Amino acid sequence: MEFFCYHRDRPGSLPLREELGEEHWSYMDRYAKRLIARGPTFADDGETPTGSVHIVDLPDPAAARAFAFDEPNQQAGVYRDVLLRRWHNVLGRTMWDFPGGRTGGGNRYLVLGLGAGRPADPDVPAADRDELIAYGPLLSDDGTAWLGTAALVRAPDRGTARAVLAPDRYAVVEVHDWEFGGRR
Repeated sequence: MEFFCYHRDRPGSLPLREELGEEHWSYMDRYAKRLIARGPTFADDGETPTGSVHIVDLPDPAAARAFAFDEPNQQAGVYRDVLLRRWHNVLGRTMWDFPGGRTGGGNRYLVLGLGAGRPADPDVPAADRDELIAYGPLLSDDGTAWLGTAALVRAPDRGTARAVLAPDRYAVVEVHDWEFGGRR
């Protein structure tokens, strides 16, 4: 089962995040073969971390909760909250398989569309497929209810990244600067 996990930083927690850097990396190293995508999000200055995205394949929701809540930054109070949802890897690849690579042309963004009810954007947007690093629906723990869509996308700007999701089909759409993470 695939899960989307987004830890959002607590304001003022950067010194603690930096102090725990190696503990975070060591923890994530234990999941290296299960990770589909990972990386930090940033404030508008492009330097200040605001969160951490991990898309991971785990046996069940209990394992996903343990992954999210046992993480050292979470335990120490770096994060203010955690968005943890079942996810479906529509592209069927990891971020390391993305044809554009870690740094090739354009900026990277996390685009979150949160909603409820009838699913929006169930299929990969054909026009954007080559720019998608990861893409899929956010689902309830049992996988039956659609709760939104999460995408990691390469785009020239936030507006272009936002356009990956259908307009007016979500209660909230968030766009965050994001970059490839990991030691790979």
